Amino acid sequence: MRLPRWLLRHRVTVEPYAGESAYGKTYGPPIPDVRALVDARIRVVRNREGREVTSTATVYAEPDLAAQCPPESRITLPDGRVTTVIAVAPHTAPGLGLPESTEVACE
Repeated sequence: MRLPRWLLRHRVTVEPYAGESAYGKTYGPPIPDVRALVDARIRVVRNREGREVTSTATVYAEPDLAAQCPPESRITLPDGRVTTVIAVAPHTAPGLGLPESTEVACE
């Protein structure tokens, strides 16, 4: 069971992190118009190195976003602000009938 689409009121653009080059970070082609729910609340989260960092927005989206949005990706929020992904957490509960989603913590 997926997160109900009627909850996903916002649209974001995701630029998947592709790695480093001689000129800095590189990104894959943008994925426009991703349905999401954006929570613009400041909170403390752990990055992939385990350090505590400040997140200024959390994006909730459909479960397939987890594979398309690794940490260090860029997300353009509905207000036009471009932010970097800190951590991605897929939420699944096979067999329990609970909605599946992806939680993305952003700088």
